[in-house]
Amino acid sequence: MHRALLERRIRDVHARLVRARQDLAVLDEQLAVVMESAEEARVRSLVAETPLATHEHSEAARHANAMAKARAALAGAVHDLEQRQDELLADVVPGRS
Repeated sequence: MHRALLERRIRDVHARLVRARQDLAVLDEQLAVVMESAEEARVRSLVAETPLATHEHSEAARHANAMAKARAALAGAVHDLEQRQDELLADVVPGRS
């Protein structure tokens, strides 16, 4: 692969990886808050034993689960970008994998 093209690809993957890691850090913070909120709603639901409290808990739990799935997907994207970056860097110095 032409060296200039390879370097451009490495820079592109690196920039995407930095953004994805930043997004993951933000999502981790948000997920912690949402999980705490869902746990509080669960406790309120157990104590109150009302349909409204149960509904609030269900909504909070659904939101937390959706956010956890989004976090898992983003973590997978970070992993994929790390692998791609490693592959490109290995191409810079052929024979050193």
